Amino acid sequence: MSKENNLLVAASGTGGHIFPALAISKNLEEYWNIHWLGVRQRFDANFVPKKYDLSTVNIKTPKKNIFIVFQYLDILMTTFHIIRILKAKKINLVFTTGGYISAPTIIAAKILRIPVIIHESNLIPGMVTKYFGFLCNYVFTGFQETNSYLKHCKIIFTGTPLREQFYKNNLLPEWVPKGEGPLLVVMGGSQGAKAINEIFYESLEFLVRENFRIVHIIGENNKKVFNIKSSKNYVQIKFTHEIAALIQNCDLVISRSGSGTINELIQAEKPSILIPYPYSKNNHQEKNAMILAKIGGSVLINQNKLSKEFFEETLKRIFKSKIKNGKYIYEILDLMKKNMENNYGLKSNNEIKKLMNYFLKEF
Repeated sequence: MSKENNLLVAASGTGGHIFPALAISKNLEEYWNIHWLGVRQRFDANFVPKKYDLSTVNIKTPKKNIFIVFQYLDILMTTFHIIRILKAKKINLVFTTGGYISAPTIIAAKILRIPVIIHESNLIPGMVTKYFGFLCNYVFTGFQETNSYLKHCKIIFTGTPLREQFYKNNLLPEWVPKGEGPLLVVMGGSQGAKAINEIFYESLEFLVRENFRIVHIIGENNKKVFNIKSSKNYVQIKFTHEIAALIQNCDLVISRSGSGTINELIQAEKPSILIPYPYSKNNHQEKNAMILAKIGGSVLINQNKLSKEFFEETLKRIFKSKIKNGKYIYEILDLMKKNMENNYGLKSNNEIKKLMNYFLKEF
């Protein structure tokens, strides 16, 4: 590895930004000296390995209010800070995955004439990709349909890379409830989801009564204690590093529809109930969920239509059993599984490493 090949990865905040960047970084370690740029107030240090030399900047999400001018001045000052970081670390390629840290990073790289690549994992591109993508050498996209939303950009469809654990078969963790009932994995993304947690709490007695086995990933600060008979079928955790094993071996996932989750479901070929976060920018979570709803691999429920009764009826329909060849089967669930299995074209093609290593030849 040459000392001249210094890569800065700018990714912060949610798992949707950090996990694809981590997956790419792991594939590039052999060729690049990797440095990481995050945001001081976020939990980046919990995810980013120490070997990636994490630097942080102090920046807040711009909001539409009377102080908007001062917020953009803050971004400008952050740009100068990032310029100093790029110079000090002798960076000669920048890779970013969107989010508000990306804008000043792209500007700083452009000022210093450093090649920069952005990966857009959502179907509807975020504001940074939409308004700053033309400044990048390439825009990598997670979905082919994203191309139609971007103009004046050099676009390459790559799919979205996932953590290494999703590319191998994993055994179900020992701590998961044992039994014959269907296994549900309930999660709200890397930060949890209060609305999903609440509707799930309301339906928990129904779920236990119907013999579902449940792994409930609640996120930080959402813990709730229950006094339920047969609670051996219910496990509540804040976070897990064994998410691939859970998704691969469960019967159904109930989740938000961030781009990371969508791509994990595609790779694992797993059916789902998706409840998009209604306040995501450009309503991108609903658009993400529609990708799987259109192919019949997911049931999409809007949060404003979510109720205990509707949620329970949806589960009853999916898990309604019938006898076929002397065996009980879940006809709708099996159809959803088959629909997910027949969509290989949505998976990441793992071309990102080759495309980024093209820049090695320039130094």
